[in-house]
Amino acid sequence: MKADEPGGGRLAGILYLSLSNFVFVFSNALAKYTSGPAGRVPVPEVLFVRSIVAVLLLAPVVNWADLVATLRQRPALHALRLVCSTIEVGCFYFSITRLQLAEASTFYLCAPIFLTAMAAAFLGEAVDRVQWLAVAVGFGGVLIALQPGAHAISPYALVALTGSLLYSISLVATRSLRRAGGTVLVTLQMLALLVGSGSLMPLVWVAPPLVMWLPLAAIGVIGMTGYVFVNRALLAAPASVLAPFQYLSIVWSAVVGFAAFGDIPPLATIVGAGVIIVAGLFIAIRERKLSAMRSAPEPAG
Repeated sequence: MKADEPGGGRLAGILYLSLSNFVFVFSNALAKYTSGPAGRVPVPEVLFVRSIVAVLLLAPVVNWADLVATLRQRPALHALRLVCSTIEVGCFYFSITRLQLAEASTFYLCAPIFLTAMAAAFLGEAVDRVQWLAVAVGFGGVLIALQPGAHAISPYALVALTGSLLYSISLVATRSLRRAGGTVLVTLQMLALLVGSGSLMPLVWVAPPLVMWLPLAAIGVIGMTGYVFVNRALLAAPASVLAPFQYLSIVWSAVVGFAAFGDIPPLATIVGAGVIIVAGLFIAIRERKLSAMRSAPEPAG
């Protein structure tokens, strides 16, 4: 069935997005492995190798003239997006050196909730009372996952939550820059990550063991494969259809975390993730209904 047929396109989009979720989680697992006790490769170094591989893969396909022209159009907004995305990736990779994959992913599930609040505040998008209630419920899920009353809040959890916030800011900026094209925007992200992580190499570089070079390179290759799947998903199906399936990442994170590291998510993480998912799904469904109402033709009178 062709992608332009409604049923086939949506099914293909869901499949591509599901594959992208698994691919990204697998890449994250490799990052956790290489920066953990087994590899002891510093996080900035992991990111540096990842970005080199990604830029090499993107170099033959990106239109460099378009990239330069894109940067000149709205340089301040591009700078904001690139700084936030670079620090965000560092936050996530740093957090998973101590957190389980499922724990870190739980905080990143907050991105659609942060995005809803930011879109209202900075983009002037309409958010009704019901959506604000869902945002509040989502933040309640964050508090459950953080367990502030049970013990001292993990600094790694706060780093992951900060990364989620920065990721949401970068998404808000991306909404305003989407005309630039996916390949150009991804290439800019990888170049910014290359510069950011590369600037730290004189301070943190250690020669990785030979056995670590393959997983380090694989992080970049697998990560770029995930971006390809995401782009194919967005070409095959509307974003409103795909939005609920992004939450499969928490399932893959739990499965891969258990298979690779023997991690079992704490009950608070499971409950908190469930609350965040419910809130995020409600926001996605509500936005879909409101968009349909806004685009419906007015009755003739």
